[in-house]
Amino acid sequence: MHLTAPVLLSAVLAGIGAYGVLARRNAVLVLIGVELLLSSANVLLVAMSTQERPYVLSETTSVAMYGGQVMTIFIITLAAAEIVVALAIVLAMFRVIGHIDVTAAPEGEIEPATDEPVAAAASAGDPGSPAQGVSGP
Repeated sequence: MHLTAPVLLSAVLAGIGAYGVLARRNAVLVLIGVELLLSSANVLLVAMSTQERPYVLSETTSVAMYGGQVMTIFIITLAAAEIVVALAIVLAMFRVIGHIDVTAAPEGEIEPATDEPVAAAASAGDPGSPAQGVSGP
């Protein structure tokens, strides 16, 4: 099998992924670009591992090398974990800031949203407020 088609596909995926990481401002589109880069690496690993280069144990037996497929499984697993953590961070960023533009500079100090009645009760000195750690009836 010639490697022209898988290498070309991998190069196209890597190019699109690099463009997505470098040129996009939306955090979700940047994550999609990272996933395309990982997919291009997976295509290349599987294509290279399917080449007929057997590891010769003796004169009568040989074993094919499946390192590319094994590495691809690990990359897919790590990519799934990475996307879960990254999307959780993006969701938290959207809740706090209100947008997911990765190039925007933060305006002032970012404070998480607080519950207004709890903050008002804590400032009034109410002994039963949850802010002071005393539980009510």
